Amino acid sequence: MLPHEYEDIPAERRKARAATTNRTGRFEPYARIAVDDGWPRDEALPPLRTELSLERPRSVISRNSSPDLPFDRSINPYRGCEHGCIYCFARPTHAWLGLSPGLDFETRLVARPTAPEVLARELSAKRYRPRTIAIGTNTDPYQPIEKEQRIMRRILEVLLEFRHPVGIVTKGTLIERDIDILQDMAALGLVRVGISVTSLDRNLSRAMEPRAPTPERRLAAIGKLAGAGIEVRAMVSPIVPALTDHELEAILARAAGAGARAASWIMLRLPLEVSPLFQEWLAEHFPDRAARVMARLREMHGGRDYSPEWGKRMRGEGHYAKLIGARFAHAAKRLGLDAPLPPLRCDRFRVPPRAGDQLSLF
Repeated sequence: MLPHEYEDIPAERRKARAATTNRTGRFEPYARIAVDDGWPRDEALPPLRTELSLERPRSVISRNSSPDLPFDRSINPYRGCEHGCIYCFARPTHAWLGLSPGLDFETRLVARPTAPEVLARELSAKRYRPRTIAIGTNTDPYQPIEKEQRIMRRILEVLLEFRHPVGIVTKGTLIERDIDILQDMAALGLVRVGISVTSLDRNLSRAMEPRAPTPERRLAAIGKLAGAGIEVRAMVSPIVPALTDHELEAILARAAGAGARAASWIMLRLPLEVSPLFQEWLAEHFPDRAARVMARLREMHGGRDYSPEWGKRMRGEGHYAKLIGARFAHAAKRLGLDAPLPPLRCDRFRVPPRAGDQLSLF
């Protein structure tokens, strides 16, 4: 077997999945390839089902020092994401598990059920100093398996108990379940939510984000959260050149009408294994526009599919990137989505007393 080959997965097996193949991760020396041995198959293989494994982490707060990010710590309740967004920049992280960033990322998930208890222990450390924790910046904490696992809800309960600020990014309308906790946190200035709306086109969204809620449901979630007094940022991300870029102003208008207080945008990013996976998807769903999409991306990244340079990787550079930035700025100002939101509160942080703790006499 040759390194970096992959097994082609028939369309009937990957129904409601975005990736078209199960490309081998970059750390694996060998890969499986399908070989016709001349014998007919007696029966077709079943559709790919979601598989869930459990992980018991020793720590859950991840740190970063990226100048492109407005946070220095984050939590990931899950590895992999059933939403299956073909453009997801987190897909390459599955390679660290010896799994494929392709269909494995969408179907072979890992949950961290002890994350809330580990988080409470980390927040209780004497040297810990609070700053906003970001959740959902890698994989979605409100993907479908959260309905049964309830890890994100229990993490929020811990954060509320410690009065710790959190920023949440999601496409999942399951976040509405936790409005009771989020409302209490919002009253203390401890939470902000970003809802990602990539397209208003239901058919495009279904192909690109096959198991994520529809655009209409995400807009409705913005309305419900805003109605409960929770600050919501509409995230037009990623913007896909020649595919979703024409929707920029319409998405912002719908989000503002739903109750969003602010907005942001990020250009499509295709790091590592994401680029070939995305190009395979383009060839299958939009062969007439595939060359144009990739030409625009390469134009913004010095001829490459993606450039990881700080300050450029989120937006790209050049004429097209500047045009998108100008369009966004104009629309956001017109719709009142350009005002900076107040920072979340870190001064309310406390370590709650535990059973057996000696209470102060004063």
